[in-house]
Amino acid sequence: MWSTASSEELPAGERFDWFADMVSREVVPTAIRSERPAEFRAEAAVLDAGDIRVSRLAYAPLRSRRTPALIRRSDPEQYQLALVSRSSMAMSQHGNDCRAEPGDLVLWDTSLPSVAESPARAGVGELVVLHLPRAALPLHTRGLGRLLAHRIPGGEGMAAMLGGFMSSLVASADRCTPEELERLGAVAADLAAACLARHLGADASLPPEVRAQALLRRIHAFIEQHLGDPGLTPAVIAAHHHISVRSLHQLFRGADETVGARIRRRRLERCRSELSRADPRRSPVQDIAARWGFTSAAVFSRSFREAYELSPTEFRALRVKEACAERTQR
Repeated sequence: MWSTASSEELPAGERFDWFADMVSREVVPTAIRSERPAEFRAEAAVLDAGDIRVSRLAYAPLRSRRTPALIRRSDPEQYQLALVSRSSMAMSQHGNDCRAEPGDLVLWDTSLPSVAESPARAGVGELVVLHLPRAALPLHTRGLGRLLAHRIPGGEGMAAMLGGFMSSLVASADRCTPEELERLGAVAADLAAACLARHLGADASLPPEVRAQALLRRIHAFIEQHLGDPGLTPAVIAAHHHISVRSLHQLFRGADETVGARIRRRRLERCRSELSRADPRRSPVQDIAARWGFTSAAVFSRSFREAYELSPTEFRALRVKEACAERTQR
């Protein structure tokens, strides 16, 4: 779950110092300066997704510097990859300079000095940042150096896919279980590695198993995004990812389930989650089933009973009874 905070919760005189301390503690130690600290406003949120951390920052115009002294004092030894989701951002590191616009991606290395700026005329800035341990990016350090403070256009290809995934993660993380967040963090790391490798022209340098896992993670993410589509089939998934249906099934061969089984399991899990919390008077069982891609009430009921040993109606009644008992105890 997101851990969130806002400067609005503090007196005006404390807001800038709070944000500077929060960034140094949760993102990376950085010296931040604002031309108007007394008017400064910001919001921050942090999410742990397995080995990957995600931070979301919204802030008034500022300038930040990561100096050699700060690096010596504390270094998480990460690559941090940011999606610029609002306003613009200027970045300098490792002899590179760039200006990134909304939708673009920017990479930096916490072990190297850097300067970043959100110009005053640009208004409120907003970033979504992936905190990537070095081991999460199986690419040569020298190659990655070419991408530091380099604008990665987000309008097409792998960058668009990664940016879209980061945005969807921000929107949906609070509805995910810790196990789901761990899987999504792994997806984000694989997508980031594949995106950076593509921009380095180094796809072939990725180990075959990493490339296969990156593709499998993209397929898993595609399935998650389209679970509600009753037309989601192996053929549709294969065509979207420019592979044959046979190749798709081969990718799943090392897993514990087939493509079809994964789609069915994830649909059932989403239905089960809704049945656990939705008001029975406002969300009939058949509506929930249809929302997650089941076109037949009979097939849904049979599949649900096979998975959970209760019919959907029995499961919901049990949850309602348990919730009433909990309220009574409180």
